Formats: sequence, structure tokens, C-alpha cells
Amino acid sequence: MKHSNTNALHQALYRILRPLARLLLRNGVPFGEFADLVKRAYVEAALEDFSDDRRKTTDSRAAVMTGLTRKEVKRQREILTGEHSGTSKVLHANRASRVVSGWVHDTAFQNRKGEPALLSFDGPLSFSELVKRYSGDMPPRAVLDELLRVGVVSVDGSSGDLVLEQRAYIPAGDSEEMLQIFGEDVSDLVATIDYNLVSGESGHQPLFQRTLTYNNIPPEIMDRWRRHAAEQSQQLLEQLDRWLGPHDRDISGKKDVGSNAQPVRTGVSIFYFEDPMTINPARKAGEGE
Repeated sequence: MKHSNTNALHQALYRILRPLARLLLRNGVPFGEFADLVKRAYVEAALEDFSDDRRKTTDSRAAVMTGLTRKEVKRQREILTGEHSGTSKVLHANRASRVVSGWVHDTAFQNRKGEPALLSFDGPLSFSELVKRYSGDMPPRAVLDELLRVGVVSVDGSSGDLVLEQRAYIPAGDSEEMLQIFGEDVSDLVATIDYNLVSGESGHQPLFQRTLTYNNIPPEIMDRWRRHAAEQSQQLLEQLDRWLGPHDRDISGKKDVGSNAQPVRTGVSIFYFEDPMTINPARKAGEGE
């Protein structure tokens, strides 16, 4: 890599690491623990992302690529093997989310207008049936309690039926789930940027990546802007969900077409940000003009 590109990459990495360091310190993660995770990520990337079509990357080559010793590469590889074989958690398909998605898209749980229907807790085409179909062996009461807790579902006062209030499940006050979302969202963003950086060399079209930013906004409009941005973003995501959701095989019920048809994970992320601008003291005092 050219020296200028290396410097630009270092600057970009520091901007990423600065808020990450704040999050780690707030959660009591010391540098040594973070450094060990970085080693693991380096080893996994070397072993999985830089193998050729003929054979996988060896520990020796991974050691050369990462700058780690072969002993350290072997140690991290064994840890990775244990992590991959010992977990059954589905990272990208939270069960509560799938229940909500099924309620939105499965025609069996919609009303005549094609909107999510009011559901009784038990019986045919009930909430319990919905959970069984989209959340496996999770107890329906446990799923309902969680959706009630975060305000995604409410209980109709007259009929006692369950009402879907929001078309998406967002955990509230659950740091473990929020951290899982944090890991997925940041990973997806970095992967998209990495893909776009090399897409020209590989002859591929870049993935969509856009940001709207202004840096001189008066603070008195911020409350209105937050509400407007949230409303418009939610509407866009719901429009995209209406298009893409019915194509999900779990919802459509369609099987793989052809023996080599591998499923694809895809989506669009929207996040809001704001950061008070630091004013140069000299300029604030009217100096340095």
C-alpha cells in the first residue's frame, strides 16, 4: 500500500477506534482483552478471507500475513473453532424479530386490508400459532412479554386481542441485544466500505453507500429535525420491508431453486448521528480573520 494511503487508513481507523475505546472503557473492557480479540479477528480474516481456490491459508502463511507467531495463530484458530462449533445462536435472525416479520408479511395473520390482524393469544391463527411458526420452541408467553415490554405489541382494551403497534422489533434496555445489533451494524458498514474500496479493481459495481451531513445547523431546530429524520427513515425502511420481506423463504415458503442456490443476507441500514461542533477559540473571539 502506498504511504499516503496508509496514512489515510490510519486516520480513518483512529476515528473508528476513538468512540469504540469509549464504549469499551464504559463496559470495563481493558486493552489486553481488546488486543486479544483483535488478534483473533486478524487470524480469522487471514484464514478465511485470503485463501485461494485450491487450498486454505496455512498457519505459517497466516503468521506471515498478520505478524503473529505460528503458536499464537494456532491458539487463536483453536479458540475460533471452539466458538464456531459451540454456539447455536442465530446472529441475524432474532426470534422476536422473526415473529414480528411473520405478523407483517404472512397473509394468514393479516386482515382483509393486508395489514397485520388483531390476534387472540390462543387458538387457530393466533399469536401462539404465529410464534410456533416463526420462533420455533420459544414459549409464546415469553415472546409476548418481551414485545409488550418494548411497546411493539399492545392489548386491545375491549376485545383483549393483541395489536401490532410497530412493524419492527427494537430491544429496549437490553444491553446484550443492543450490543449484538451494534456488532452487526458496524460490521455490515465496514464490509460495505471495504467492498466499495476494491470494487473498481475487481470490476464490480459498488454497493449503495450515502451519507447526508451538515455541520452548521442551529440547535433550535434539532428537536424538529430528530423527529422528521426518524419518521422519514422509518417510512423508507417499511417501504423496503414491504418489497423484500415477501421474498424471504421463511415467509414465502418457497424452497431453494437448484442444488447450488445459496441464501443471501441483505438489507439497508439507516442511523442518525449528531455531534456538537467545536468552535476555534481564536475565531470565536474575533481573531485570526
